Amino acid sequence: MNSRSLTQGPIDLGTVQRELAAWLATFEQPLQRVLLIPPDGTRAHSMAGPITNMLYHLLQPAVVRILPALGTHVPMTLEEKQRIFGADLPSEIYLDHHWRTDVETVGVVPESVIHDVSGGLLDYSISVDINRELIQGQYDLILSIGQVVPHEVVGMANYTKNVVVGCGGKDIIDKSHFLGAVYGMERMMGRDHSPVRQVFDYIEENFLADLPLAYVLTVTQTKDQITTLQGLFLGTERNVFTQAVARSQVCNLDLLKKPFQKVIVYLDPREFRSTWLGNKAVYRTRMAMADQGELVVLAPGVKSFGEDPEIDRLIRAFGYRTSQEILGFVESKTELANNLSVAAHLIHGSSEGRFRITYAVEHLSEEEIRGVNYDYLPFAKAAERYSLAELKEGYNSIRGEEVFYISNPALGLWALQKDFCCD
Repeated sequence: MNSRSLTQGPIDLGTVQRELAAWLATFEQPLQRVLLIPPDGTRAHSMAGPITNMLYHLLQPAVVRILPALGTHVPMTLEEKQRIFGADLPSEIYLDHHWRTDVETVGVVPESVIHDVSGGLLDYSISVDINRELIQGQYDLILSIGQVVPHEVVGMANYTKNVVVGCGGKDIIDKSHFLGAVYGMERMMGRDHSPVRQVFDYIEENFLADLPLAYVLTVTQTKDQITTLQGLFLGTERNVFTQAVARSQVCNLDLLKKPFQKVIVYLDPREFRSTWLGNKAVYRTRMAMADQGELVVLAPGVKSFGEDPEIDRLIRAFGYRTSQEILGFVESKTELANNLSVAAHLIHGSSEGRFRITYAVEHLSEEEIRGVNYDYLPFAKAAERYSLAELKEGYNSIRGEEVFYISNPALGLWALQKDFCCD
């Protein structure tokens, strides 16, 4: 088995470079063409940026291309690429994934598989379309790089998700997201063998086996604004993901004895430009929120709801509503039925009527925020009320009120002990 792992952190970048060099030496040489698939700038804390930079240099003199796993996200700017992956990498090595146009079908997941993994909740086939660069690029090695962390759609992020969703087309993105939403986010987050992960495993076994895929997986932990690498897992088989999941469950789950009455989440404007991205603030805290509690999202960089105009329009049209309301719209409204990833996002971004969600923004109006069924607060007023300079990670007392502060919701999962168990 072509694998290596480090499970005791913190792990310094010098150690990472030595491990990567030793691992690359085990592949059949020479490696003449290599494709790197890291996450985009919304996963800046994954350590994938410096690792991608290391890999580029370690692989020389091979021809190396970098295809960030954007999924539905907008392409990264050159400034973002240089900030995340390093200013020393030449700009011409980057490729941008366009999920609506740049894909080729590699197979179809049959209805029977979806019926079985969903427990009979859904019956549809899924066309597996992935970026044609993976298929036509004639690469000797394709390295998927990214962070394993609790995730609202699949349970635990990364591994094959980086390929089939991050570099995927509309059908697999739409239907995998909807499968997770219908099955139930709370039943999957922080766990490995979710229905969506079972579909991804099926795709890997049946449609990706001929690709020269290998994985570089990280587990990180952030405390007091400092992110450390707590696990590094390198390999070509699923066991590297299984190990990374176990490590992430130790490092990235915050299991609580009592629910939160009030949570304040900050969204770094360099990472979160839309509620499509920023609603990790909802996904990662919803399991821990008390009934009648409040989630306040400090979102100075949020300028839109969707990452493209059509998704933005649909979010504005339907708003964040309860699961049953959105499922009803899917049945009655063709435009939502044809955009199931949006339907899934609207379900995920709802409080299910249990607690208030308040967005504090600079670039969207009160009418726009209330139009999607969130409460509104001007960011300047929120920043005055909840001073970021004074808030510390975790519990704080503000004028006698207990609040829980999270500086980046993408880095973990908050849930009640009594409601959560791993695989």
